[in-house]
Amino acid sequence: MNSKKFFTNPFLSIAGLLLTLFAPSGFADGHQGVQILKQLQVHGFLSQGYIKTTGNNVFGHSNNSGSFDFREMGVTASLRPLPRLQFSGQLLHRRAGEGSDGGIRIDFGFLDYNFINTPGVELGLRLGRMKNPFGFYNDTRDVPFTRPSILLPQSIYFDRTRNLALASDGAQLYGESRTDWGNITIQLGAAFPQVDDKDTETSIFGHTTPIRGYLKSRLSYIGRILYELPDGRLRLAVSSAQLNVGYDPSQNDIFESGSFRFSPLILSAQYNAERWSITSEYALRYSRRHGFGNPRLDQSSTGDSFYLQGIYRFLPGWEAVLRYDLLFANRKDRNGKKFAAVSGHPAYSQYARDLTVGLRWNITPSIMLSTEYHRINGTAWLSPLDNPDITSTKKNWNLFAAQISYRF
Repeated sequence: MNSKKFFTNPFLSIAGLLLTLFAPSGFADGHQGVQILKQLQVHGFLSQGYIKTTGNNVFGHSNNSGSFDFREMGVTASLRPLPRLQFSGQLLHRRAGEGSDGGIRIDFGFLDYNFINTPGVELGLRLGRMKNPFGFYNDTRDVPFTRPSILLPQSIYFDRTRNLALASDGAQLYGESRTDWGNITIQLGAAFPQVDDKDTETSIFGHTTPIRGYLKSRLSYIGRILYELPDGRLRLAVSSAQLNVGYDPSQNDIFESGSFRFSPLILSAQYNAERWSITSEYALRYSRRHGFGNPRLDQSSTGDSFYLQGIYRFLPGWEAVLRYDLLFANRKDRNGKKFAAVSGHPAYSQYARDLTVGLRWNITPSIMLSTEYHRINGTAWLSPLDNPDITSTKKNWNLFAAQISYRF
């Protein structure tokens, strides 16, 4: 289906897809169908952002004059036809530079069956397309109201390879134990990641390498264990995954049938008080390219990331955020000098240090206005699609962002 034609009447298209997605067989019985429809819940959000940068581009041509090419719109629906069975899904339109060029896609859509649900224990199974349980924010990162800032910490939640880490198609087993000393939630999944996008292709092959074959999703694994005090004051989590991608070469291809593996380990901690919150996450990111028949590609490396973030709710409806964010593409080459000597590309493309200050105003429960400023050293998390000439990027640069969001 042509995405541009599909988006000419987005709300009508969304309604039709939701009806198809959630229509249960019980609708054949008129009375039963009416009762089930009464349980249908529909929510949504939309936002418009503005990004202005110096020296480099983020989410479009943001350098100098700024860019309004940052829009998000989603509709979420859930339906419980049976006490233990629930259908959930979200359709998303996102425009954010060359990596997300619009259209409407299924962000997630799955059925959730509860085997056990008591005051102390819950156990269930989800089947379909589900958000990957990475860290604290990946599950809900598409909804502006759930993010601590307009841009999530890019050292952990990359926007340049967003689709690969965002959601997968498969099965997820989840369970929760609730006690007086705290709640433990475990999610374990086996699924196929989303790889049919330019961002994933660029992250594997580089932005200057045209490929003739195509990427294929392979069975991958993901899990998260989260501990939380009953009052939510303290939260601790460990997330890990093994994301597998294969490559099918075409005839006379310059590459062979290779594979790519990405295995992050994320440690997360958060403390919440009445008026302030402190959050920190650390990640080790192992990646391996193998079997492409090209020494430049057939390599492995381990990067690491860290951020420390504070949020202060100084007035009703108002909050400020302060964050320091660190990213190193290779922990054995933190300054990028070895990479620069081999590739001829700037050493600063292998790291990024980001100091962020932001302000958020919840004008009403449905309307939010956010602004933030970033002072950045390095370009490791910049999208090559928005910055095709890596040699023309700037080492030290600034980013200003503003966003207005609405939910219903």
